[in-house]
Amino acid sequence: MKKILIINGVNLNMLGSREPDVYGKTDYATLAAELVKFGAEVGVTVDVVQSNIEGEIVNFIHSAQGNYDGIIINPGAFTHYSIALLDAIKSVEVPAIEVHISNVHAREEFRHKSVTASACVGQICGLGVNSYKLAIKYFAEV
Repeated sequence: MKKILIINGVNLNMLGSREPDVYGKTDYATLAAELVKFGAEVGVTVDVVQSNIEGEIVNFIHSAQGNYDGIIINPGAFTHYSIALLDAIKSVEVPAIEVHISNVHAREEFRHKSVTASACVGQICGLGVNSYKLAIKYFAEV
């Protein structure tokens, strides 16, 4: 069975209470449980981690090498400036998909640029929780 690591970055632990009009009302624990359940439904094992600390996220990415078949990453605000995350994604031989709950291209100008997307096989944004599910489905099928 394929194994997927979902890495959530800065402020994603605040889902459900942080700007629910932008990010929805689903809290983080519910999101994580829903993604694990969805993974099982499509035949993949899903592990979900979160950190507000850039270095910990780098460590999560590094830990995927040899242990996971894919990474799904929502770096949060680190998306827009973290060369460290870009380099970490490029340093492992594990394909990654960047996801965002909101449509970052329809928001503030600074959110339109992703530093990390160029190291990923794709980017999915603006579809809420379904952004993650589409990425899981992709890895289940490749």
